[in-house]
Amino acid sequence: MTVTHAPVLVTGASGFIASHIVGQLLEQGYRVRGTVRSLKKEKDLAPLRALPGADERLELVEADLLTPGAYDGPAAGCEYVLHTASPYTLEAKDPQRDLVDPAVGGTRHVLTACRRAGTVKRVVLTSSMAAITDEPEGDRVLTEDDWNDKSTLDRNPYYLSKTLAERAAWGFVDEEAPSFDLVVINPFLVIGPSVGPGLNTSNQLFADLLAGTYPGVMSLTFAFVDVRDVADAHVRAMETPSARGRYICAGAAVPMRELVQIVSDAGWGPGHKLPKLGMDCAAGDFAVKLSSYLQPKGVGTYLRTHVGRVPRYDTSKIERGLGVSFRPASESILAALDDMARWGHVSQKQA
Repeated sequence: MTVTHAPVLVTGASGFIASHIVGQLLEQGYRVRGTVRSLKKEKDLAPLRALPGADERLELVEADLLTPGAYDGPAAGCEYVLHTASPYTLEAKDPQRDLVDPAVGGTRHVLTACRRAGTVKRVVLTSSMAAITDEPEGDRVLTEDDWNDKSTLDRNPYYLSKTLAERAAWGFVDEEAPSFDLVVINPFLVIGPSVGPGLNTSNQLFADLLAGTYPGVMSLTFAFVDVRDVADAHVRAMETPSARGRYICAGAAVPMRELVQIVSDAGWGPGHKLPKLGMDCAAGDFAVKLSSYLQPKGVGTYLRTHVGRVPRYDTSKIERGLGVSFRPASESILAALDDMARWGHVSQKQA
């Protein structure tokens, strides 16, 4: 049963996570109002318009993250707002301009619009595990009480942008005391099939894996979560009256060696360049860290802060409080690869 008959506002509706949220909301009978940067790029919007129920219950409107007041119209009359719009890239020429400003400014503009609307009951914000940790820390198990306090414009600037944006959201709620409450979803590395043809940054990992970008099997462990499970978490956070605070959203942590094995066993080895050289050892870690200084700045920083470390986290809050369950990582990985082949981002498996 739907919790509102008013349109549910989803910002950045054509994005990887947001498009799945839109699809799930439409499937459950909601009216959806989605913001996009431009209505002129109809080719990019076609997958959204093709979703079941979109003809009757999907409205797309333009809104720019950096324009004050741009979300006033979209938020008007809405009771629930799911704010997903935010830039995602490890590389940025100007991290302040390209990452921090749109993430923080956009969040403030959306929340201000929700306050002005006067009808909004809850905002669900897409944050990130990047706002919880800058790097895995030994055997420490991360919870929703943890905050990333290490990232800077020079060190993992994307992580900084997500941290500052979420802090800005909580700060807004504390200072402005709006009539709506705030619930935050903190997903790890989001993978899986895409509603549209674009290749998102997380799935790019698999394209690189097949293309021989990695010199060997490194001591990297990826905490994956399926995009469909992340979308489900957002909808449940909207619908569950008792939802409060932050929710770590992550499935299993998969070492790179296991990832390569999953991909190889599924038949993706022939015709592709999966890494074979074993670098998941002390000597390999040293070599990776040394060579990281020759990589683009964002990639280099990521390697130095993640190689040889295993992320550990507690997902009991989201599982018990919202009833979210997570698909096996292998299912999400293979679904992503099949989907990427469908869109032409990687070559098909050889028969």
